[in-house]
Amino acid sequence: MAQQQNYKNHIRFYPPHHFVFYPFMLALLAGTIFYASKSEEYKLIWVFMAMFAVAIIWLAFMLRQHYALTLQNRIIVQEVHYRYFVVTGKRLELLEDKLSESQIFALRFAPDNELELLVNKIVQENLSPNVIKKTIKNWRADNNRV
Repeated sequence: MAQQQNYKNHIRFYPPHHFVFYPFMLALLAGTIFYASKSEEYKLIWVFMAMFAVAIIWLAFMLRQHYALTLQNRIIVQEVHYRYFVVTGKRLELLEDKLSESQIFALRFAPDNELELLVNKIVQENLSPNVIKKTIKNWRADNNRV
């Protein structure tokens, strides 16, 4: 059985990416920098390889999250809208100009019985996403976030 999700453990890692690809690429980058500093004859080639490794790492990082998170962000917003409507009978869209996307994302962890009060508190006090998450008494896990 998986550990119950809460504020302290809600960040997820994708092992092949975080613990295989990135360490390999960082080792490759370290190796290219090492050889660029030691080899006068091939220094330019090693510097080019280091720049290439940096470009691959940066591109992989940006693309890995961009597509999945963009879609998941849209789904989370719709889910919070739906849950708010089911719980309150009111449309969250009417308050959306007072809520940031990050605040809405933090609301996904709130259970239904805390949702309306938390939304009202956010509108009144403009709570940060971190404070919203810490305010939640009965954490509602989101185990599907990439």
